[in-house]
Amino acid sequence: MKTLKTLTVVFMAGMLTVACKNEKKDDIQLEGNTTVEGEISEVSNADGMNDAAMKEKMDEETEAARANSIAGLAQVNADLSSLTMVLQSAQLDTMLMKPGSYTVFAPSNHAFEKLPEKTRQELMLPENKAELTSVLQYHVAPGRITSDKLDMAIKNGGGEYTFKTVNGDELTAMKNGDQIVIKDGRGKKAQVIKGNVEASNGIVYIIDDVLMAKK
Repeated sequence: MKTLKTLTVVFMAGMLTVACKNEKKDDIQLEGNTTVEGEISEVSNADGMNDAAMKEKMDEETEAARANSIAGLAQVNADLSSLTMVLQSAQLDTMLMKPGSYTVFAPSNHAFEKLPEKTRQELMLPENKAELTSVLQYHVAPGRITSDKLDMAIKNGGGEYTFKTVNGDELTAMKNGDQIVIKDGRGKKAQVIKGNVEASNGIVYIIDDVLMAKK
């Protein structure tokens, strides 16, 4: 009986020891799970911050691109205030602020002043918005035509380079001495007074006359 009692005591002590060990093991697992969850939470927070930082960077880059776009550069050029006004009137300023690839022959303020006052007033009337849009689109060619490319195209074309604008009508580039001139559909020539201005979405040439397609 004494031996049986002793064995019983030893067995119960062993069970208590195992139970304690299992309890400690569970505690360790619970603590480990808590640590892992904490790490996951920290990673998620870090990813959230990275996303926010990336979005902020993209927003800054987009804003910089808009500021350096064709329309953006025109807005801060005092000699292109008339062009900016008519672009806004025709709602083309948004197009020339978006990403793209254009070559724009931008009439200076003096170029617009050369137009008869009646013509200017008529173009600005709401009912003539389509005509104004067409006139402005006649000053825009698809793609980036740098001055080097323009010079080469004129040379390869035997002194002239004819290209289409975004409204479907054509312009012709040629040289007058060292100066590039642009001939419109009426045969009238506008001289480039400042060329090869880089924008985020194209190239700008400032010209001294408003171009008109042949009617």
